[in-house]
Amino acid sequence: MNIILGLIIVFGSILGGYVAMGGYLRVLYQPFEFLIICGAAFGTFVVANSMRTLKDTARGIKEAIGNDSPKKRDHLDTLSILYGLMRTMRAKGRNDVEAIIDNPSESELFQTFPKVLRNESLTSFICDYFRLIVIGNVRPHEIEALMDEELHTLSREELRPVHALNTVSEALPALGIVAAVLGVIKAMGAIDQEPEVLGGLIGAALVGTFLGIFVSYGVVSPISNKIKSVRERRFRLYVEVKQTMLAFMNGAAPQIALEHGRKTIASEDRPTIDEVEEETMNAGAGAA
Repeated sequence: MNIILGLIIVFGSILGGYVAMGGYLRVLYQPFEFLIICGAAFGTFVVANSMRTLKDTARGIKEAIGNDSPKKRDHLDTLSILYGLMRTMRAKGRNDVEAIIDNPSESELFQTFPKVLRNESLTSFICDYFRLIVIGNVRPHEIEALMDEELHTLSREELRPVHALNTVSEALPALGIVAAVLGVIKAMGAIDQEPEVLGGLIGAALVGTFLGIFVSYGVVSPISNKIKSVRERRFRLYVEVKQTMLAFMNGAAPQIALEHGRKTIASEDRPTIDEVEEETMNAGAGAA
C-alpha cells in the first residue's frame, strides 16, 4: 500500500509542479519514447537474468506492494514450533522428534501453524538442522558454521531480484539519452520545417531524457529498495531459528533458548517474553 501511495505522491508532485509552472501535459505524452526506453530496459533485463530470476522478481514486486513481511504473529508461530520440537526432544526423545521432522506436513505440531508450513524453505531449514541434532555427534560450532554458509546462500538468492532491478535502474538514464538522441536525429531530419514543428520535435526528444531519469529514480529504484526491505525482514526468521537452536544445542532450556531467538527480532515486531511464553506453552502442550 505504501508503494502505491508513494508513487501517487511522486507522480502528483512532478506532474503537478510541471503544470503549475505553465507546462502542457500533452507535450509529455510521447508513447514511442516510452516504448524505446522501457522496452530496451526490459529486454536487457531478460537478457541478463535467468527465467527463475524473472519470476522471482515478479514475485518480489508483488510482495513489496503487499508489504508481505513477517509480523509478530509469524515470529510467534516460528518460536512455537521450535519450542514444540525442543520440548519433545527433552521430554520424549529423539525418535518422536524424528517422526515430526521426517513428515512435517502430517505432524500435529506443524499443522497447528499452517503459515510456517506453507513456507517450505523455512520448514526445510528447521527440519534439516533438527535432523542433524537427532543424528548426534555434531558439535554446535560445526552446526553454526553450516548454518552461516546456508544463510549466506539464502540471502544471495533472496536478494537476486534486488540486484537485477538495481542494474536496470542504473541503465535507465542512459537509455533515456539513447531515446533523446534518436529524437534529435528525427528533429534534424526536419530542420527545414517551421520553428514550431522543429521545437515540438526537439521537445519530444528531451522527454526521453526525462523519462529515463524519472522511471529510474522515481519508480524502479524505490521498488527495488522496498523488495530488499521486505525480504531482509523475512530473512530474520532464519536467524531467529539459528540462534534458538544453537542455544538449545549448547545446553539451554527450551524457554531460555527461545529468548536467544526472540532477541534477534526487530523491535517493532518483537513479541514480549510473556507473549512468547503463553504461545509456546500451548504449542508444547499440543506436541506432548
